[in-house]
Amino acid sequence: MAENDLMEKIVSLSKRRGFIFQGSEIYGGLAGTWDYGPLGVALKNNIKKIWWHMFVDSRDDMYGTDAAILMSPKVWEASGHVSGFSDPLVECKKCKKRFRADHIDDINLKETPCTSGKHEFGPVRQFNMMFKTHVGATEDETSISYLRPETAGGMFVNFKNVVDSIHPKLPFGLAQIGKAFRNEIAPRDFVFRSREFEQMEVEYFVRPSEWEQKFEEWRNVMISFIAAVGIRKDGVHELEVGEADRAHYSKRTIDFEFDFPFGKKELYGLAYRGDFDLSAHQDASGQNLKYVEEGQEPFLPHVIEPSLGVDRTVLAVLASAYTEDELGGETRVYLKFAPAVAPIKAAVFPLLKNKPELVAKAREVYALLKKEIPQVMFDDNGNVGKRYRRQDEIGTPWTITIDFDTLGENPDLLNTVTLRDRDTGEQKRVAISELLPLLMASIRV
Repeated sequence: MAENDLMEKIVSLSKRRGFIFQGSEIYGGLAGTWDYGPLGVALKNNIKKIWWHMFVDSRDDMYGTDAAILMSPKVWEASGHVSGFSDPLVECKKCKKRFRADHIDDINLKETPCTSGKHEFGPVRQFNMMFKTHVGATEDETSISYLRPETAGGMFVNFKNVVDSIHPKLPFGLAQIGKAFRNEIAPRDFVFRSREFEQMEVEYFVRPSEWEQKFEEWRNVMISFIAAVGIRKDGVHELEVGEADRAHYSKRTIDFEFDFPFGKKELYGLAYRGDFDLSAHQDASGQNLKYVEEGQEPFLPHVIEPSLGVDRTVLAVLASAYTEDELGGETRVYLKFAPAVAPIKAAVFPLLKNKPELVAKAREVYALLKKEIPQVMFDDNGNVGKRYRRQDEIGTPWTITIDFDTLGENPDLLNTVTLRDRDTGEQKRVAISELLPLLMASIRV
């Protein structure tokens, strides 16, 4: 399958089945914005739930935060975003279209033609990607604020609050899942590069002497997360970022790259940031952000930052899961989701929807499962074969059919159902009493 074909198929399936829609589509769309439909929201929530479990809840050294999107502009001045958070921009002198200068070779200019023939680009200049806004009733220099370009800033400015209120012992980390905003010059590649996106980030505070050990621990956690959400292991590559390409304060950075349909691109990042952030905010705010340990001189902890994008994870999961094969002599498309991330864990069918006794029993089984596994669907639309194909295409790992044998037509099969495996299409009889533990075991991380 050609890479462009795969991307087109993922985008088409995402819209057709209610995963992801173009933002403001009925008004022609707004570039760089995407809306998640019912199945997309479920997929995102499952990914975030797994991340929070692995990065926060399963540990005793992590604390959650939820900082505001709007912050004092002094935060972004101290962090360097106001002066340096920019991309190189070029503008066509003829049609006035703008492009990222470092992406010109990757852009298909046939899809963005110049209205006057061939593009003629002007000089490269820097374009700050932060969205500027105003807070309050007046719109002047004193009311300027920004939509945050990352979630990390909120955790750094709350470091002192957490230390003073929770009194955590080093090493410890702060975690946040939240929206971030970047005024991308040329948003592209579906949800990979957009102007509004969601991040899952950790700022892990350590003693300077222990950063290498903790860096490796977080690297392994990220590798485990990649496996848990079902991203293809052979599609992930670790890139050690060279000194010339690292931020000036970083002694080590790893980019986790993934083989997206449009090429190998950054999926996640793991960086050792030293004490740059706390030092910058301490200097700018005038607040003492040093950590005090008994018998030790106060010091600024160093930081390890695992940074993961929700939307890029969604895209990597979709690309990893998209599968075409032949089953029963017919070509089918299915999403081979890991059960833990699948938006729908199981679908319950009555064999025939015009038989009240089958529908009643199917509703009973559905209610039984729904109490413990909310992501269960009741489906009686069309014949069973069409339901199988529909559930395969949205990635449902298990389908459960209630038939006349369930009701006792065959006494030996009373209160059993047909359980079908999405990946193989294999079917087997399972007692209703065994369904819940079987499904719970399959979706456990």
